[in-house]
Amino acid sequence: MPKKRKNRGRAKGDKGRDSIVMCDGCGRPIPRGKAIKVTRYVSFVDPQLRKELESKGVLISKTLVTKYLCVSCAIFQGVRKVRAEEERRAVPGQAKPRIIKGGSGSS
Repeated sequence: MPKKRKNRGRAKGDKGRDSIVMCDGCGRPIPRGKAIKVTRYVSFVDPQLRKELESKGVLISKTLVTKYLCVSCAIFQGVRKVRAEEERRAVPGQAKPRIIKGGSGSS
């Protein structure tokens, strides 16, 4: 049976078994190499109150929160988008090879 993805949908490679993490969206156990890691700064202060306090010169700390999401929860929460089949084959961040039309280059 053909493989759908070269890396089998994971970042593990040939390193044996991955550790398991729990999805913060649904609680599903997923391998760490397949989990989508989302790191964001979160302030526990109400945004309107924060604006007033910052105008008076108060420093408000933000906490770094890391979430592990399974693929379905990441798509549902808008962290990842559903891509077309042709886009899935292309590696994100890698430029497409340019095709140079014309002569052989020697004149």
